[in-house]
Amino acid sequence: MNNVTVIIPNWNGLKFLPECMSALAAQTYTAFTTVVIDNGSTDESVAWLRENCPDITLVENSENLGFTGAVNQGIAMTQTPYLILLNNDTAVAPGFVGALVKAIEASEKIFSVSSRMIQYHDHSKLDDAGDLYNILGWAFQRGVGQSVRRYRKPGRVFSACAGAAIYRTRVFDEIGMFDPMHFAYLEDLDVGWRARIHGYENRYEPAAVVYHVGSGTSGSKYNHFKVKLAARNNVYINYKNMPALQRAVNWLPIRLGQALKRRFFRKIGFEQDFLDGLAEAKATRKDCRRVPFRWEHLGNYLRIEGELIANLFVYTADYLRRKLS
Repeated sequence: MNNVTVIIPNWNGLKFLPECMSALAAQTYTAFTTVVIDNGSTDESVAWLRENCPDITLVENSENLGFTGAVNQGIAMTQTPYLILLNNDTAVAPGFVGALVKAIEASEKIFSVSSRMIQYHDHSKLDDAGDLYNILGWAFQRGVGQSVRRYRKPGRVFSACAGAAIYRTRVFDEIGMFDPMHFAYLEDLDVGWRARIHGYENRYEPAAVVYHVGSGTSGSKYNHFKVKLAARNNVYINYKNMPALQRAVNWLPIRLGQALKRRFFRKIGFEQDFLDGLAEAKATRKDCRRVPFRWEHLGNYLRIEGELIANLFVYTADYLRRKLS
């Protein structure tokens, strides 16, 4: 009996699919099924999958529904207690699925478990050891660019990176699925934050190893599309997940964070895209699905606020390590 559904969103990812699917086929834990959601690819991805992966479930969309639209389709189809979201530009180690299942089965209060993501083109460096968020309104990949000798212990994180993580399926019925308004970027932090408000945990499991190319679909770390959507979605997550009082308390550090980001993007030529994202967020944020405030969640809000402050120091330490390495 299968316990896990692996969901892979794909858009013109043919060059990545052979290694991605081959690595899944080599898993030591085999009680899982695979669903690929194709977002209207034009690069023969669908034909390759039909010919080479007859045992998977293939969903063919006529248009690009974004990461959120694709994974929500997969979640709606899922009949197993757990689901794994996996980017197409990954190659998972043989024990990947088994390690994630073991980690999430440790407690019913665990919503998600993030994997140990290593840079595909440089196996000496980490790509992600769980995602964090700080009081400046900055989301960041813990450990990115640092030595693989670091972050070898499991522990709590703010949210799991949906590029390679396992989720408890039933919790989506309680907190909602990925917000389609995001389309892509920060949607995983948003859903992880919602889970935290409801009292669930997000964990990191170093035994679940995956090699990640990074920006396989968008094409680069920074581009016009990505900068604009990330700026917009960053406003969305604060508006949706912070009650009015918490937003007021954090207004000054968030504005400082935006000013520093604007300065950074000005230097690398993306300032207008960043400003366009903020403007779109201002015009559309009231259309977002906000988390209703409940007094029974007050303790969770306070713990989250403390973590936002603490994560500023984690970000600073990670930044200095990268600069000094």
